[in-house]
Amino acid sequence: MTIFAPQQKIPATYMRGGTSKGVFFKLDDLPAPAQVPGQARDDVLLRVIGSPDPYGKHTDGMGGATSSTSKTVILSRADKEGHDVNYLFGQVAIDKPHIDWSGNCGNLTAAVGSFAIENGLVDAAKIPQNGICEVMIWQQNIEKTIIAHVPITNGKVQETGDFELDGVTFPAAEVKVEFVDPADGEGALFPTGNLVDKLVVPGIGEFDATFINAGIPTIFLNAKDIGYTGTELQGAINGDSQALARFETMRSYGALQMGLISDLAEAAQRQHTPKIAFVAPPQDYVSSSDKAVNSSDIDVLVRALSMGKLHHAMMGTAAVAIGTAAAIPGTLVNLAAGGGDRTQVTFGHPSGTLTVGASATSSDGEWQVEKVAMSRSARVLMEGFVRIPV
Repeated sequence: MTIFAPQQKIPATYMRGGTSKGVFFKLDDLPAPAQVPGQARDDVLLRVIGSPDPYGKHTDGMGGATSSTSKTVILSRADKEGHDVNYLFGQVAIDKPHIDWSGNCGNLTAAVGSFAIENGLVDAAKIPQNGICEVMIWQQNIEKTIIAHVPITNGKVQETGDFELDGVTFPAAEVKVEFVDPADGEGALFPTGNLVDKLVVPGIGEFDATFINAGIPTIFLNAKDIGYTGTELQGAINGDSQALARFETMRSYGALQMGLISDLAEAAQRQHTPKIAFVAPPQDYVSSSDKAVNSSDIDVLVRALSMGKLHHAMMGTAAVAIGTAAAIPGTLVNLAAGGGDRTQVTFGHPSGTLTVGASATSSDGEWQVEKVAMSRSARVLMEGFVRIPV
């Protein structure tokens, strides 16, 4: 009988943050070769998630076989002054041996503060016996500050509560998250210098587009220009392979125009960013949970794709982009929301609605957004050890 090496056991925590799930690690709990960027780190995390999986199920790993549930997080004490914790995010491809480190996950950000407090990454002196602990997060992927306001009861993170988040089945405690100076670390808020550009996609068409670097690089299109209403649910798009291929082609050309890639072929290795989304004025629709969403309850409709599929709700980072764009008169998001000045936007997504606050100012023709805020929730699903074959 052939003798094989036993599995490797690594301390880990499986957490939900917002409408996403991921496997969380303390940096110094990872095997030594995986504590630094490189193939050894990627190999460990790919095996944890269960990728690449040609069956698209993640049966032999912790992933959930969707962009929202194929995620990894590595946390450590901050080495950036004024911060508590370093947060590094990896978006794991499902059917390819690839981890995209180019952007943040805004949803899982809500869980970062909780994990950091419970795992000794936040100084005990900062944690109240009862109240709110303000966790200063240094987001390493995009080199930005995020503030998580984590509720504390009897010195411990309060996870249970009555805050409801569309896209999440059960209520939990509210975690307010603030994205400071959310213009993406890769460049200006509007990389082309324009609020609206022409996106020319050979063989498909020419479209008005807003390119924005806020939270995560995002391409916004008008739903009507690409044959949609803005009320679509996942089934209307994710089962249409031709539609998904068109979106990926448009995303690739948009990435090129935004200066994120220098050659179209690079887009395949950068699936996490940019995101592509489409917007429309408010309409009544029924969400994926059969909840009626009335046009009077929302300012704008938004649908966004992540890792090649229509997202079941909304990525947290894309929500930052939506809130930012909505606050700036003249962007496609702002125009679809009725135009004008606004400091808050409520948008409809496939699972329901979400409200995001943002305040924009213009100086010498340059737009700036100081902070974007939204509420999420988070909780530990399981903690202990994850095991992978050596």
